[in-house]
Amino acid sequence: MRNVGLWVIAAVVSMLGTVAAAQDRVWVQIEARQNRDDAAERAQAYAEVFPDVTGFRLQSGWFAIALGPYAPDTARARLRALRDERMIPADSFVAEGASFREPFWPDPQATPGAAPAPPPAVAAVPAEPAIPAPPAAETLEQAQAAEDALSQADREEIQTALAWFGHYSAAIDGRIGSGSRAAISAWQTAQGADPTGVLTAAQRNMLVGSHRAAVTELGLTRVTEPEAGITIDLPLGLVEFDRYEPPFVRYRARGDSGVQVLLISEPGDQDTLFGLYDMLQSLDIVPPVGPRERSDRSFAITGRNAQIESHSSVGLSGGLIKGFTLVWPTGQDDRMARVLAAMQSSFAPVGDRALDPGLAPLSDDQRQGLLTGLELRRPALSRSGFFIDAQGTVLTTTDVLRNCTELTIEGDQPMDLALSDTATGLAVLTPHRALAPAAHATFQHLAERVGSEVAVAGYSFEDALPAPAMTFGRIDALEGLSGEAGLNRLDLAALPGDAGGPVVDGTGNVVGLLLPRDAGALRQLPEGVAFTVPAATIAAVLAAKGFGITASEARGALPPEDLTRRARDMTVLVSCWK
Repeated sequence: MRNVGLWVIAAVVSMLGTVAAAQDRVWVQIEARQNRDDAAERAQAYAEVFPDVTGFRLQSGWFAIALGPYAPDTARARLRALRDERMIPADSFVAEGASFREPFWPDPQATPGAAPAPPPAVAAVPAEPAIPAPPAAETLEQAQAAEDALSQADREEIQTALAWFGHYSAAIDGRIGSGSRAAISAWQTAQGADPTGVLTAAQRNMLVGSHRAAVTELGLTRVTEPEAGITIDLPLGLVEFDRYEPPFVRYRARGDSGVQVLLISEPGDQDTLFGLYDMLQSLDIVPPVGPRERSDRSFAITGRNAQIESHSSVGLSGGLIKGFTLVWPTGQDDRMARVLAAMQSSFAPVGDRALDPGLAPLSDDQRQGLLTGLELRRPALSRSGFFIDAQGTVLTTTDVLRNCTELTIEGDQPMDLALSDTATGLAVLTPHRALAPAAHATFQHLAERVGSEVAVAGYSFEDALPAPAMTFGRIDALEGLSGEAGLNRLDLAALPGDAGGPVVDGTGNVVGLLLPRDAGALRQLPEGVAFTVPAATIAAVLAAKGFGITASEARGALPPEDLTRRARDMTVLVSCWK
């Protein structure tokens, strides 16, 4: 036990009977654990940094780790200072102690010569120990002399701490050169101190202590996984080993941390790498919104939604594919950015082996999908749509807009709703950034004719197939069943997923957009009856909202294979996510 006097124990125990009556002593509660041994281990770790660590059993049965006791104003000031310095968790708070029961740390029975704790009825509260006067300010020359006397390990620890807090990015070599001086100055500025570039003893203790406390909280530990052939620093305070599921080594969340880690290891080539790139983006733990980068030998995927964030980094070398995925709850950016940086800087392949596919029993379906135990991310609803310009603007049906929290095309490309016209059933989506579609629609402005052959390109089975299908039919009437204008009736056997797809004529030009069948209508139409919004109506609605279309009066029919390719190139899967 370090720097913990018996007055702490006596004060704590005596306060238990009087805390409701005299709230002149409070604590800074920094952590709570469900298991007493885990809590005692964490309290011991914090005691390496703080001299006034105390542990209590809570009314709930959990075990709290706290600093104090303090006067209320002192506690609030200490809470702010330690959180600002990132020496304690961000969710620490001032606790009045109403839910505190008997102390469990420091253990009075383990203290040589410790007197029995007074009974709870004792009302006296010892005075808070006097805070010693601070030592005289250290001069720059003294700080420089103290720095010169530091060991190599001490200097490397300073650089490591500066890197942890985002001020240093060069090699950890123990040389305090210009880069280290600039990093120290940046850290000093962030603390509101003069940026001298030389740490005083107090600043050095604060910097290194903050780093040690953060690492202790996260449990960052160098892990070598021999089965996967990977070494990496993992936050074992937040995750714990779960199981092998080739190509993954899974680490589940520890407690309620919400953090997950996948180590990725499998033999393969570029095709395997690209397949893994696509597969990871189909998982629920990889949100579709975020940057993606892929080269011939590696890829990186970052995703974010309202609940979670994740980062995947994978590379191919010597016929082996290795990498990792880190998943964490949204809102922990600062802390998890440091964890991610530690994992990235420490990650290294080991040896010439990858995870053995036979290490865990898998069914044929599991082996094919490589998704054992991981939830596939599936949309609530998918329909079809098509590009109407070279920047990636998409025309689709309002049928896909069913209380969506997110809209995408092609599974992972986020889109914004720019137009929803319920009268016609037309919706326009725009990409977050300009796209480069293989083809976009040109519209036929010549009048349609009854009996003309047409085809619709659409994702008939929603997201079950990777490409749109072609369905052929003909125009039966240039009005609705009751003579409504602005509709064309088709003799065409469409499925729900086809709705929103482009209806094209033999020239490959768009003559309409396929509307969904009204499943809730009182009168159900026979199969093979479908309706479209004709090109003239589409042009009028879009023009009124500032969207242009490309007109064409091409008359020459395309060969069937060219017609199919053109229609499919402009058609996209539109998905609604909830």
